[in-house]
Amino acid sequence: MSVRSTSPYEVDESKNKDKTKLYFFIIAVVALLFTNVYFYVKFKSSGEKLYTIALQKEELQREIDRVEAELDNITTLSNENLPVELINDEQSIRSSITDLRLQLDDINISDRQIDQVKDMIQRLKNRVTIIKIESDELRIQNEVLKRENEALSNQVERKKSEVETLKEDNNDLKYKVTTASSIKVSNISVNGVEERRSGDFEVESRAKRVDKLQIKFSIADNVLAKEGKRDIFVRVVDPQGNLIADSSNLFYIQGGSKLQYTFKETIMFTNKGEEYEFLWSDGKFKKGAYTVLLYADEAIMGRSSIVLK
Repeated sequence: MSVRSTSPYEVDESKNKDKTKLYFFIIAVVALLFTNVYFYVKFKSSGEKLYTIALQKEELQREIDRVEAELDNITTLSNENLPVELINDEQSIRSSITDLRLQLDDINISDRQIDQVKDMIQRLKNRVTIIKIESDELRIQNEVLKRENEALSNQVERKKSEVETLKEDNNDLKYKVTTASSIKVSNISVNGVEERRSGDFEVESRAKRVDKLQIKFSIADNVLAKEGKRDIFVRVVDPQGNLIADSSNLFYIQGGSKLQYTFKETIMFTNKGEEYEFLWSDGKFKKGAYTVLLYADEAIMGRSSIVLK
């Protein structure tokens, strides 16, 4: 068996090949190590970034909540309707809040978009502050106007009360003056009379012979009474207590009430104590008491009675 001898050159070449393999192995290990380190750093950085963005998004959502809560508080405290301009601005802010919430819900939101949301939230805060200031000023103005209106209303009520009081006093005074100026009889008498063929009248007390009732009266002097014509309303009550009157014969008395009257005469009042005479007939008179009441100036002047046998 023959043995091949190895030359020094071949030995060196083999060693060089082994070294080359070793170098490639070392390079591969180093490359793998660097790759692992790269991906570790990359994923770690990415995870930290996602965590940071999540924290930022959560904080921004809280900021938006505070802006919206402040806006709700403004509209709640504003008892009066806000001006159209403020209402439109409020609705615009609420629309912007909705848009910002949609942006923050995007999982792929970028740092640049985060910054834009921050800027937008700050603008919304400024606008809400302006609305709050203007609504507070409006509320104060409305409160001042309300107090002024209440004061004016109270003043009007006081004046109205004073006017009503004066009106009542005037009515009372008018009633007193009217009452004081009403004419009254100084004396009055009622007689049954029989008419003679001569035309003269003779006093008669027997009912079957009485043709008419004679009413004589004189009026007391009254410096407050106005001279001139006066309507005298006469009410005659028969022995059964019935008023002898036509339902259409009505006159007013003080207070606005109406009374029926038997007949009416017009006299000329001169305020000199004149005596007046009325004659009245009901056809056939009955036995018993007849009562006669005289009214003028919406008040009773006097009364008298006669008994017929």
